[in-house]
Amino acid sequence: MKRGSLLSRRAVLRGVAAGGLLPLAGCSLDSRAPGVMSMLDKAESLTGAAQRALLAPRIALAPEYPPGAISSYFKPNGSIDPDDPDYVSARQTGFADWKLAVAGLVERPMSLSLADLRALPSRSQITRHDCVEGWSCIGQWRGAQLSALLDAAGLKPQARFIAFFCADTLEQTPDNTGRYYESIDLVDAFHPQTILAYEMNYAPLKVEHGAPLRLRVERQLGYKMAKYVMRIEAIDSFAALGHGRGGFWEDRGYEWYAGI
Repeated sequence: MKRGSLLSRRAVLRGVAAGGLLPLAGCSLDSRAPGVMSMLDKAESLTGAAQRALLAPRIALAPEYPPGAISSYFKPNGSIDPDDPDYVSARQTGFADWKLAVAGLVERPMSLSLADLRALPSRSQITRHDCVEGWSCIGQWRGAQLSALLDAAGLKPQARFIAFFCADTLEQTPDNTGRYYESIDLVDAFHPQTILAYEMNYAPLKVEHGAPLRLRVERQLGYKMAKYVMRIEAIDSFAALGHGRGGFWEDRGYEWYAGI
């Protein structure tokens, strides 16, 4: 597929995704009127179907850029300094003893250090981060390909989604943990540009950008890029997570599938 064609399609789909969020502008985070949620669910289905149909999901790549295009300032999104005791303790030691837990519907549950993650097949990419708030930045990311980690863990046949559980707290969540969480399907999980990034702009990831590990799923909007990832689980459904919509912001009305 030609780069120009892909860019134009991304622009169209980004408009569809953003349009689906317009009704939220006048709503508080606690406003979940059935009519609004029903409308958003229908818009999400249309957006996801259009994205999958147009972009050949297992092949098409998000646009990548040359080093000269990297933004001089990359705005941190969401929380920038988690106060979770376990995270603070790990940060104080430079994440030397930090471990990523891999569990759920896998044949081989794992506990991986940063060194273990760096030993997995990796990918470096310079991509654009598109925030639902309307801003964009270009940055370089390097990390372990999520597909390699999942292959090492061995997904069980019933696994359908990958859930990411994080150290940061934005506000009280429905499950009373207060923690950020996200989920993606296996199409995006095995996409070559979906990585667990430990490096940004050719240096170790900084705390404000999600150190020591954040998700990069380059064909979706920024709120899908979970920061401070502490645990990954393979699951067959996200019905039991929060309000059953698959993520922190999704529980507040955002689309689960945020393709661009």
